[in-house]
Amino acid sequence: MRAAAIQLEPQIADVAANLDACERLANDAAAAGAEWIALPEFFTTGIAFDERLAGAAVAPDGAATQMLCDVAKQRGVTIGGSFLCRDSDGNARNAYLLVAPGGAILGRHDKDLPTMWENAFYVGGDDDGVIEHGNLSVGAAVCWELMRTQTVRRLRGRVDIVMAGSGWWSIPEWPLTGRLEKANARTATTVAEKLAPLVGAPVIHAANVGRVECPLPWMPVDYHGHLEGGAVIADATGEVLARRDRTEGPGFAIADVEPGRREPSANPPGRFWLHRRGAVAAFTWNLQRAHGRRWYRRHAQGRPPLVIERASDSRARA
Repeated sequence: MRAAAIQLEPQIADVAANLDACERLANDAAAAGAEWIALPEFFTTGIAFDERLAGAAVAPDGAATQMLCDVAKQRGVTIGGSFLCRDSDGNARNAYLLVAPGGAILGRHDKDLPTMWENAFYVGGDDDGVIEHGNLSVGAAVCWELMRTQTVRRLRGRVDIVMAGSGWWSIPEWPLTGRLEKANARTATTVAEKLAPLVGAPVIHAANVGRVECPLPWMPVDYHGHLEGGAVIADATGEVLARRDRTEGPGFAIADVEPGRREPSANPPGRFWLHRRGAVAAFTWNLQRAHGRRWYRRHAQGRPPLVIERASDSRARA
């Protein structure tokens, strides 16, 4: 099948603009022959420590889901991606939805653990992330889930293809952080192809790009950096079939890929992280998790879902 991994430059917290951009990119990918299309993590909002995101979660049947269903139905494609979703219990989750040609929702996966400042905007899930699509079993994996051994355990030998997306940001642009950022960027842009042989299935990995500037939780300085990008399509052995670099900006990587589970050709390490985290990442992970959980309870939990009207919706009614 022909697959496309979207690379999006999101406007932080501007849900309507991001949905329009995703729809345009998905339509362009479909016009180029894509039958399966992966959108990135947070495709409705982008990601930063920006208080506007606390009110930017949409309902499970809201504008984001409608856009996915419309594209799937109009273009006859399978499409998936994750967004901030406000459920009926008042909690927001990072929900990955997969939609079939014709517009039927095949299933949902909630990212297991929020990463760093993401803890301020949603809570984690505990499903196995395996979604059935006809005779295929599809695995869903979101950003740092691609970094964790538990993701390999839940998908290894069980899926025929992995649909993935990331909103991975850079290490802050401070003096002496250049070497750390090179390592971070290398991990961000190769993590999908390294997951494939561990799971034994091809990976379609969408990504976000663009500048990010925002406060840093519990820190006296602001964050200045970027989203790492790196939309990738890899086969079950980890061979890259198509890649879009961050410097290429928004667009998509597209390639023919053969779905089907294989005997995994590599074994996961016997630790929590698939790829070792340095001291800075470990410190930030714990600091921002503690801050974010407290901030979420005070500012994000229990808010109503964002309701928006897109221009395309108005045109359809007219």
